[in-house]
Parts: sequence; C-alpha cells; structure tokens
Amino acid sequence: MYYIGIDLGGTNIAAGIVDDAHQLCYKLSIKTSMDQGFDGLCEDMAQLCRQLVKEMGIGLEEIKSVGIGCPGMINERTGEIVFSNNLDIYHENLVEKMEGLLWRPVYCANDANAAALGEYAAGGGASASSLVAITLGTGVGSGIIIDGKMVGGFNYSGGELGHMVIKVHGRRCTCGRRGCLETYASATGLIQSTKDAMLHDETTLLWDLVEGDLECVTGKTVFDAREQGDLVAAAVVEEYIGYLAVGLANIVNAFQPEVITIGGGISHQGDWLMAALQEKVDTQVFGRFGDKQTRIKRAQLGNDAGIIGAALLGSIY
Repeated sequence: MYYIGIDLGGTNIAAGIVDDAHQLCYKLSIKTSMDQGFDGLCEDMAQLCRQLVKEMGIGLEEIKSVGIGCPGMINERTGEIVFSNNLDIYHENLVEKMEGLLWRPVYCANDANAAALGEYAAGGGASASSLVAITLGTGVGSGIIIDGKMVGGFNYSGGELGHMVIKVHGRRCTCGRRGCLETYASATGLIQSTKDAMLHDETTLLWDLVEGDLECVTGKTVFDAREQGDLVAAAVVEEYIGYLAVGLANIVNAFQPEVITIGGGISHQGDWLMAALQEKVDTQVFGRFGDKQTRIKRAQLGNDAGIIGAALLGSIY
C-alpha cells in the first residue's frame, strides 16, 4: 500500500508517493498558483496526485490516504485552513475539497509539524520517543512531536518556537515582537549580523568575499571567512551559535525532547556546528546533571521531510 504526501508551499507544491517503510518512491513538483483561488489550488494538487500515480504505474485506488502539509493555522481535526498568510486563504476546508476531487481519505497539518513528523519517523528522530525539529531558513521553522503526536495547541498555532524572545528589546521581528529567536538564529538574522560586523570593520575578509557589495552576503559567507581565519567572521559565528544555543536550551527546558534536529542551509556546516551547539546547550539546561541529555543532530531528510511527514498523517489519526 502507498501514501501520497503533499508539501504545499507559497512558491512550489511538492508531492511524492511513500511506501509502508516510509521510503519516498517517486516525487514531482509544480509552481504554486493562486490565480484561480482556493478551488484552483486544490485542482492543481489533485492533478499532481493523478500524475504521480500515472508516472509510477499504479492506480489511485492503491493510495491508502493523502496527507497535506500547509503553512499557517490548520485545524487538523476538521481539515480546515483557518488562516494561511503565505497563501492568503481564510477558513477553507482543505480536506473536504480534496476528498471530493480524489475520492481518497485526506489529512492535513501545519507544514512545519508535518516535516517534524517526517524527521521523527524516518530521519534524525527515528527510534526516539520525542523530537523537536528546527529549520534555519528565511525564518526559524519548528515542529514538536511528543510520543508520536504533533503539538499544535488549542488554537492551531502552537509550536512557533522561532518567536520566543531571547533578547529583550532586540531586533524587530515580522511577528511584531522584538528579540525573537528568528531575528538572530535564522539565515536572515545571520546575514544581518554579518552586515553589521562588516560596517564596523572595513578590513575584514568578508568584504573581499562579496567583492565589496553588502547585498551579496549570504548565510554561508561568514562561515567561509571564518574558515579562512578571519577574526571578525569568527566572532559573528560565535555570537550566532550563542544565540541559537539559548533558544535550543529553552526548548529543552520546556519539552525535554530526546532529539532536536537542525535543518536548513546553515545545518550544512555539519558536525562541528552540531558539536558546538551541543556543548553550549548542555551547560545551560536545567536537567544538565541528569544521566541523559537531549541530542542535537543534523536533520536527515532535507526537503523531503515535508512530503514524507505529510504522507504519514493518516497513520496518526
């Protein structure tokens, strides 16, 4: 038996067929279009599902269920998108619409929670009883899985760990608060920290790496300069690790997960970054005197986590 998982994003819709062993067998993607509104978006997803099974050489009747990870506030029990700012959708029942198009059981969840479920079941959290997945991208995405269940809160907007404040009166966040983890630990935050450091030191190697153009700074620039021995870059990275470690320690204190997985482009720095975070977090958490500590690991599924997690939604309801 197979399952279809759909990762619905503001830019792309990625979908794949997943088997009983949680392996991704085949996947496709298309551009997200809201030109025809909510109904058109659903028809695009349904057509993508039909194309998937056709290209894999199976029938739609062999799909046990379809799961959809969607950005925003998602009522997992009723299948309603309460609000999705990325898609400009308010109070539309996604499950009802998709079941009418596909005639298969459909489930939905917040996209970050679905990705966390994927890592929990088939990635960095496999064999763990609890996991928090953190994605360091434009923002800080997060999902919480406790004993196989996603934690979303009674108002469908829980688990937004990027919006915990780690620096009072700090940088303004898109959520309206100041000093959120997202403003310092996301790739966007790291780029801002890098630019700030460059403006205070005209001699740093960072200027050479971007050929004198601040707009060419990426989340990788400061790590490249650090590797080449630049002291300004090393200080920015150390500060960045410190901010992220504070956020991770807060997460450990609140949830005590067995595993925290770190995904996104910054996680590609690899084992040394995970080790540095582990060392700092272990000295800050309340349970540091216990026999066991939360393990900080690099996420394993990459962009496939959302597809695999969405496909597994039917197995947890």
